[in-house]
Amino acid sequence: MPGAICLFGLVVRGFLPETRAIALPLRDSFMNTPTPAMALQGVKVVEIGTLIAGPYAASLLAQFGAEVVKIESPEGGDPLRSWRKLHEGTSLWWYSQSRNKKSVTLNLKDPRGQQIVRDLVAGADIVIENFRPGTLEQWGLGWEDLSRINPKLIMVRVSGYGQTGPYKDRPGFAAIAESMGGLRYVAGHPDRPPVRVGVSLGDTLASLYGVMGALLALHHLKANGGTGQYIDVALYEAVFGVMESLIPEFSAFGHVRERSGAALPGIVPSNTYLCRDGAYVIIAGNADGIYKRLMRAIGRAELADDPRLAHNDGRARHTELIDGAIGAWTRQRGLAEVLATLEAAEVPSGRIYTAADIHADPHYRAREMIESHALPDGKALDFPAAVPRLSATPGRTRWLGPALGEHTRELLASIGIDEAGYAELKAQGVV
Repeated sequence: MPGAICLFGLVVRGFLPETRAIALPLRDSFMNTPTPAMALQGVKVVEIGTLIAGPYAASLLAQFGAEVVKIESPEGGDPLRSWRKLHEGTSLWWYSQSRNKKSVTLNLKDPRGQQIVRDLVAGADIVIENFRPGTLEQWGLGWEDLSRINPKLIMVRVSGYGQTGPYKDRPGFAAIAESMGGLRYVAGHPDRPPVRVGVSLGDTLASLYGVMGALLALHHLKANGGTGQYIDVALYEAVFGVMESLIPEFSAFGHVRERSGAALPGIVPSNTYLCRDGAYVIIAGNADGIYKRLMRAIGRAELADDPRLAHNDGRARHTELIDGAIGAWTRQRGLAEVLATLEAAEVPSGRIYTAADIHADPHYRAREMIESHALPDGKALDFPAAVPRLSATPGRTRWLGPALGEHTRELLASIGIDEAGYAELKAQGVV
């Protein structure tokens, strides 16, 4: 086929004049040297999505060495670029979530842009998308289209309600997914409306399931001689999947779990308690041995030795008694004294961390969970490190989120397209 573009190992054919393909080595943003081996080195990912769920899944893969090509619209790119706090017009969230990615602008409504994607997919391992079901099919980029091009392709499809079912065509966001998945109903205090966590938990849970599905499919392909497949991730199902015994309890007893404030229902004691200085402490003394140590530490040996409270089922029937005893003790002491006493007794406990607390905490620093990088203007800024920690092939930040289309010109130049050729493609609205 005439024309070949090699974008970090992903081959694009049939668009530009015949020329020699050049593979560009992945390089560190701060040192002009190739990066060391990483867990997902050699895995090639094409990301077609915006905002959180799909792009965050790709970000996790990128942090562990996958070569991620992020396709963005030439008109403004991913809306995340302008979400929340901005520095010099660009979101700090963008810099974090899009680290280690290459930004390539393509107009996916243009048939030429669609063809470039198809050719990229021919050399890819994984495609990640989070459009509403049917959108990619309208562009000839659905699963059936792409899997014919690359039978070994793994495609992660993230949507509000999944690719099938009566709700599949509805727009879906994390807030709705958290509600439908059961999380919102149990979050908050019994006498108040349901609340949300201050982050997009439904999106990030879906991202984690998407990455897990992609790695499972990749293992099946490589270790079991399997074929490519798609992973259908619904936001509401990602939330539903972490709801513990919610459905079994309803199925067996007709029990509907209600909001319980800061306490963990049926697990006692596990709650938040007010201290004398107005701070709050989290205490999780629900294991039998820990419970006994806790009661002795707060001077309530009679509750430690009460046979009714020896096991969790008994303690759950006397939640008010136990929480009342703990709360009376914490309200007479400052947070520092409470934590020191409970640490000495080996009772799991902790303060409620703010961003400032996290930033100053020595354990975060010792674990190198906060790392500093330079923004494009040279400003140093701290970012979270990659999780989980791998002993031999840890994840790392090689560069922060790129400028819109930052690597498009590099791609074209690598195959001999000069500035005039780039300008023509840009004028045609393809890039």
